[in-house]
Amino acid sequence: MKPLLITPGEPAGIGPDLTLTLALEPQSLPWAAVADPGLLRRRAQALGLAVAIHPWQPDQDPPASGDGRLDVLPLPLAQREHPGRPDPANAGYVLRCLDQAVDACLQGRAGALITGPIHKGVINQAGIPFTGHTEYLAQRAGCEQVVMMLATEGLRVALTTTHLPLAQVPGAITRKRLRGTLEILHHDLQRRFGIDRPRILVCGLNPHAGEDGHLGREEIDIIQPVLDDLKAQGMALHGPLPADTLFTPRVLEGADAVLAMYHDQGLPVLKYKGFGRAINVTLGLPLVRTSVDHGTACELAGSGRADASSLRLALTTAAEMAARTTP
Repeated sequence: MKPLLITPGEPAGIGPDLTLTLALEPQSLPWAAVADPGLLRRRAQALGLAVAIHPWQPDQDPPASGDGRLDVLPLPLAQREHPGRPDPANAGYVLRCLDQAVDACLQGRAGALITGPIHKGVINQAGIPFTGHTEYLAQRAGCEQVVMMLATEGLRVALTTTHLPLAQVPGAITRKRLRGTLEILHHDLQRRFGIDRPRILVCGLNPHAGEDGHLGREEIDIIQPVLDDLKAQGMALHGPLPADTLFTPRVLEGADAVLAMYHDQGLPVLKYKGFGRAINVTLGLPLVRTSVDHGTACELAGSGRADASSLRLALTTAAEMAARTTP
């Protein structure tokens, strides 16, 4: 298996803590971190963790992180970190770590990217326009459209729109965007997750899925025509369904994924069901990318109280996806 690369994310947050926690666990996968070795040594010392940091490059032997060892593709911080106090001076460092890992994946030197949490506001404070990992990775990989999907045990939720103000959502849901989202979701459920004929439930945009046009016409004018067209091509799509009743056990039974129209329509349900045991997956990229389901939690950095469950799941899921992916 090709190396799996973890970018710990915001240096003042819990990403370094979580990465070090995984390095204490038994070796089972070939993974390395892309980070400043000094940052990881200092955080290990603050946490009282006996982790030996080893410089590593993708053209060397496969990394052997685990059992108290952490292999690191080294990149220097701009300013020394202070746990709990993000510094915009390190925004460029955070993105350089991402760039190094993405390049290694695109060049075939790494098998997957697993991202720790970043602080969008701090990156923007540094004067770098940034809306999130998903959008940044799409641009770096040259993809016109990608899909954000979160997954936990028993539920996958993908999004038609991602980090948009709510007032901009209706205008962003076009036939082109919806069709592209469903095509990517269907394709990657087959290719990355090994589901032969994915069954996808599609939310309406408006309350009660528009109530036959009385509460909005997006379901009639945009969503239903796209679903009809794609169903005629063989996709197993069901909707548009009212979001308030779609997320019930009876309706979800047998579904492989739900497509929500906007961020806070689908993700609150998923995070209620599995926060800390969920992951974020970017579909439509020419590389495997998974991530944690939480933020930087800067108030916990260096405290020893951060839970590595989501990063652990992101790592193992990335390995499974990379192994299952077909050309």
